[in-house]
Amino acid sequence: QVQLVESGGGLVQPGGSLRLSCVGYGMIFRIYAMGWYRQAPGKQRELVAAITTGGITNYADSVKGRFTISKDNAKNTMYLQMNSLKPEDTAVYYCNTAAGNGSWGQGTQVTVSS
Repeated sequence: QVQLVESGGGLVQPGGSLRLSCVGYGMIFRIYAMGWYRQAPGKQRELVAAITTGGITNYADSVKGRFTISKDNAKNTMYLQMNSLKPEDTAVYYCNTAAGNGSWGQGTQVTVSS
């Protein structure tokens, strides 16, 4: 049974940083392109960062230059380093395959507020 578990969210002030983690159980990360998604209240879930099996990364324009996605295949873990956080980054963050066709976890709440 495939399970993705996100962690690392929290409350942070504007300009602050957080590092999210995603651990995959029952799946082999190295054979999938993976992504981080977020869903803000009243909005649709959006893909904010993706990483291919070869390590090529892509970012939504809204987070480019501030967020960094990485993956440790040996640990079946993916990360999202978020710097220079803005209030508009407030959302529940999820990990999944880049195609979005894996199992959705509970997500981790990120709140950026002073």
